[in-house]
Amino acid sequence: MERNLKNVLVISFGFLLLFTAYGGLQSLQSSLHSEEGLGVASLSVLYAALILSSMFLPPILIKKLGCKWTIAGSMCCYIAFSLGNFYASWYTLIPTSVILGLGGAPLWSAKCTYLTIAGNSYAEKAGKNGKDIINQYFGVFFLIFQSSGIWGNLISSLIFSQASNKVEISEENLACCGAYDCMTDATNTTGSTEPSNSLIYTLLGIYTASGVLAVLLIVIFLDQIKSDQAETEKEKLETPSFWSTFLATFQHLKDKRQCLLIPLTMYSGFEQGFLSGDYTKAYVTCALGIHYVGYVMICFSAVNSLCSLLFGKISQFTGRKLLFALATVTNTACIIALLLWKPHPKQLAVFFVFPALWGLSDSIWQTQTNGLYGVLFEKHTEAAFANYRLWESCGFVIAFGYSTKLQVYIKLYILLSVLVLSMVMYGVVEYLEAKSSPGTPTATKKENVGPPTQETHM
Repeated sequence: MERNLKNVLVISFGFLLLFTAYGGLQSLQSSLHSEEGLGVASLSVLYAALILSSMFLPPILIKKLGCKWTIAGSMCCYIAFSLGNFYASWYTLIPTSVILGLGGAPLWSAKCTYLTIAGNSYAEKAGKNGKDIINQYFGVFFLIFQSSGIWGNLISSLIFSQASNKVEISEENLACCGAYDCMTDATNTTGSTEPSNSLIYTLLGIYTASGVLAVLLIVIFLDQIKSDQAETEKEKLETPSFWSTFLATFQHLKDKRQCLLIPLTMYSGFEQGFLSGDYTKAYVTCALGIHYVGYVMICFSAVNSLCSLLFGKISQFTGRKLLFALATVTNTACIIALLLWKPHPKQLAVFFVFPALWGLSDSIWQTQTNGLYGVLFEKHTEAAFANYRLWESCGFVIAFGYSTKLQVYIKLYILLSVLVLSMVMYGVVEYLEAKSSPGTPTATKKENVGPPTQETHM
């Protein structure tokens, strides 16, 4: 096997093992640790730490440690989070969430750097176009990595379905599920939604082992980038200092198009935060039991992956505006339906319809917003995508931050308001683009502008 491709596969399966664990844990945080909102508070802290991490840590660590050891070290931060869940409290989960957040940005930056160098290296030897090889390597990576959401949630559901203490959820408790929840720990009042400690420890043991295997895979099988290749990339990393990068991020806000896109970018964090933090707890865990959370999130992940591939292909024919309209209508319909629907175990199929539709719209928000940034800010991509990461992470922090303070129906109204504001602002951006270049079609030039942002998967 060609050596660079071997390294791509090692990184891909390493990330698959790592995010099988993290993806499953993230989906369960609001249900497993609902006391005083510990689970969602940990996620809010995690994304806040990620914002800080992305501002200065990646260049420093990659320069000092190289890509291989930055990846391995950052993966250990994820293992720490798994360990913190064994004895979840404010003194264990919050610090380990900070550790994971600090490790998140260097992990993804080092991965992107490694694949880029590997692609250019092979292209140079083979006399091929570097961009084509890099795109091919990223395609292989995401093909393998995207399935992590399925495996992690499948493991949790299979383990929690072994619970022997399932009982029928009373109508009184079901009345506390849905949009007009009772703001109590209703999700923990029945035996059906409270797995035993032995099952929780079994799950956490598997997740931790998966993370350890990921680190071992990287340490043992991943080749260190040759010094002459790494030097070129180090120079690129050294060129912008921390302060110049930091200032460039905020100087980019002088572009009014960037300011107008802030609500849309934050909405991406809001809507993902609602599904993983509120829908899983107030609807699924409350009415069906925690063992169904994994199956529901598998549905979301599968539809999201398929639609990402589909919409990435058809966007060149439809243009981005039509796809954004489809996502807006789909999300709006879901929000209104969630406001009106009273979840009940007899309506099992409905619990899967919402994450499927949410996955469809989320795939558009991710692919098209990334593409939009790449097209609008082609000459300032670094500052533009730094803003993307910043504002999307802010959306996550806010969504998880108010998760335990507000009833679900208020969160749905907030979500709808942000969506409407996002689309109005986005419409202004399209108007400005059309006005500035009347002879140029505004349909998306579907460029490869890099992988989906790390906040989507973390």
